[in-house]
Amino acid sequence: MRVFVAVVTDGSFTTAADRLGTDKARISRIVSRMEKKLGAQLLTRSTRRLNVTEVGRDYFERAMCILTAAEAAEAAVAQQSREPKGLLKLTAGSEFGTMVVDDWIAAFLRMAPKVTVEAEYTNRLVDIIHEGFDVAVRVGTLEDSGLSARKLGEVSYGLYAAPGYLKRGPALSAVGDLKRHNLIMKTTRGRSNWALVNGEKTEKVTVSPRCAVNSTIAAKNLALAGLGITHLPRFMAEPYVAVGTLSCVLPGWAEVPAPVHAVFASSRYMDPKVRSFVDLCLSAFKDGGSQD
Repeated sequence: MRVFVAVVTDGSFTTAADRLGTDKARISRIVSRMEKKLGAQLLTRSTRRLNVTEVGRDYFERAMCILTAAEAAEAAVAQQSREPKGLLKLTAGSEFGTMVVDDWIAAFLRMAPKVTVEAEYTNRLVDIIHEGFDVAVRVGTLEDSGLSARKLGEVSYGLYAAPGYLKRGPALSAVGDLKRHNLIMKTTRGRSNWALVNGEKTEKVTVSPRCAVNSTIAAKNLALAGLGITHLPRFMAEPYVAVGTLSCVLPGWAEVPAPVHAVFASSRYMDPKVRSFVDLCLSAFKDGGSQD
């Protein structure tokens, strides 16, 4: 179609070939194939002149409209690619959302003034396609859902307790000593134990906890109150370590780091606002390393 429009516009196979960076014979073959496919003669040729038939003129006008619309569509997409805008709907886990994703949203809103954000923090597994979400931030191993995903980084963990508890508690120099301590455990599907690793070494802590909760934030609060030892994400615990209200115990021993992914419908046709938000999240992880 572009070739035919060029031929009619230039009035010459030779001139059209020069403009399109090809040769006259190829231009002639393309036009001949078009006429054969359409079952109509678009051009009449002579040694001196090139004339457009009535059918050819009609085709030319329609082709011009189509090509103009195609160029406008490409320009619109290119413009969209440069500037994120519109509503971004995202979801994340309640605790990670409140403590980490909030900061990402704030940075994104400052960066993209034409974007609005609607966030839902929940611990249920959201069906982002059927529920109309653009992106989900998920901590942990992903299920095989057919969705696209980009790994942002990892959340690393440690064991923590208040200094006051450690002063009055039993000696603690090995994982086996934990059985003599008050433990505060987050329950997962009714399970309350820790599978700790340290390099090549592994230990499973299966003692009954002094307190079992279903919230990491609750476990942190109870540890701050001096009620025992708990297992926390480092990004949650380290600010308290910095001010001396929590101490890391048995350094090096913790559960395996959990991957963090941004999950979205398609990596091939990403809306600019989704691509920009995911890029920002990835940059945030790189700047701070794993969420330590």
